[in-house]
Amino acid sequence: MKSVGARLALWYALASVLTLALFFRAGRYLLEQHVIHSLDLLNAVQVDQLKERLGPNPEQLSPAEIREHMREATDSSYYARFYLEIHPASGGATYSSRNLGRRTIPNMPFKPDIMATFFDAVFSYRDSYRPTVPAKRTFNVKLDDLGELRVGEFALGSMTVIIATSKAQVRETIKGYDDVFGTLLIIMLVVSAGIGYGLSRVALRPVRLIQETANHISSDNLSERIPVSPVEDEISDLARLLNQMFDRLESSFNQVRRFTAEASHELKTPLSLMRLQTEKMLMEGGLNPAQEESLQVVVEEINRLNNIIEELLFLSRAEADAITLTGRLQDPRVFMESFAQDARVLAESRGVRLADVHGGEGQVEFDARWLRQVLLNLLSNALNYTPPGKCVTLTSQISATGWRVAVQDEGPGVPSDQRERIFERFVRLTHSGQHDKGSGLGLAICRSIIILHQGRIWAEDAPIGQGLRMIFEIPLAPVPKAGPPAARTF
Repeated sequence: MKSVGARLALWYALASVLTLALFFRAGRYLLEQHVIHSLDLLNAVQVDQLKERLGPNPEQLSPAEIREHMREATDSSYYARFYLEIHPASGGATYSSRNLGRRTIPNMPFKPDIMATFFDAVFSYRDSYRPTVPAKRTFNVKLDDLGELRVGEFALGSMTVIIATSKAQVRETIKGYDDVFGTLLIIMLVVSAGIGYGLSRVALRPVRLIQETANHISSDNLSERIPVSPVEDEISDLARLLNQMFDRLESSFNQVRRFTAEASHELKTPLSLMRLQTEKMLMEGGLNPAQEESLQVVVEEINRLNNIIEELLFLSRAEADAITLTGRLQDPRVFMESFAQDARVLAESRGVRLADVHGGEGQVEFDARWLRQVLLNLLSNALNYTPPGKCVTLTSQISATGWRVAVQDEGPGVPSDQRERIFERFVRLTHSGQHDKGSGLGLAICRSIIILHQGRIWAEDAPIGQGLRMIFEIPLAPVPKAGPPAARTF
């Protein structure tokens, strides 16, 4: 899961659901203990009523008298919910309720339950009723046909009264609680996920603002800064830190641009003087062939340095937005037909065939002079790497998205990991022992010109066979809305 907001929403939902589940689990245990305590209290009430019926000295009654008193007490259907046994001090069972039949309530060995004792004390403290005969102990037993019973053992004089109540009420209460808990847990999961997502959107809004601003900042737009919230928190500290970093980057870029522009400008004057002096020596003569050849090489290198300086100056002005295009709305077909004539002459001089194709109709706003420079750079590279007898293809296509031009050669191509690097400054690749003798600035200039036209340029493999295809795309000019027809004058 890549989204931080989604992860925060998920963590919030899980934390909320787990917390709710823990509280429900604790509440379930407390509810169960409370209902069980209610059964114990109900058993104690029945023993108190039994004590009143048997009198103050129940141990003096005979077994027949006890059974007679109990028969009168348990005739009502209310007492059918209780299972009762009376044991004299001598052992055995003096009385057993009719609903037990031949069954007996198992007498469990005594095991102190600290938690049950604690909750009994808590609940007993809040009870308004206080039994006159406290239970000696309480425990749970399970009979196959009667299910689980809650049993209380009471001392009635020298006799022992064991009374049991079915725990079906406890099971039904806990089952209803579990059903409610499951429903609430699902609702809590959905609601907490929605709340968590909303909170994460609010909490991460400054981060998204930082991301949007950072995306807008580039080498052409280093003056933009991230807005800082007046709240002093980690996000505002991060925004301030990034703004300080952008300040340093802007200062560094400006220094590099100034250095490039100033150095290029300062180098042009001495190079021009060197060229004039060299050409003057060549014109005066009196040189042997070796000296004359050396001076010709010097002139060529001075011209090459002048070209590099001009290209660097152009790139500096382009990065500083100091170049203004004089674009106009025109038909690319006419422009490409004119360029194809010159391109065919250049290709024939290299022994390379040229194929040009143009398709589509439309109007595009562009500066013909600068785009011609782009096409000349791309064509020159394609001719340099295309063997004689092969073909360079120039394709122009106007579609609904824009005007796309591709220059495809049949050379060795460029590895995929190097296709983005070729647009960097002074990058020259070696192919099959041939080294690019250019300045390494041609494609960087092409990219700058295309970006000035709001377009993009990239490289890809030739669709068929060996070679490289250089493509640039410029968006179409917006179509003006048709106004009302002009009034005709007669």
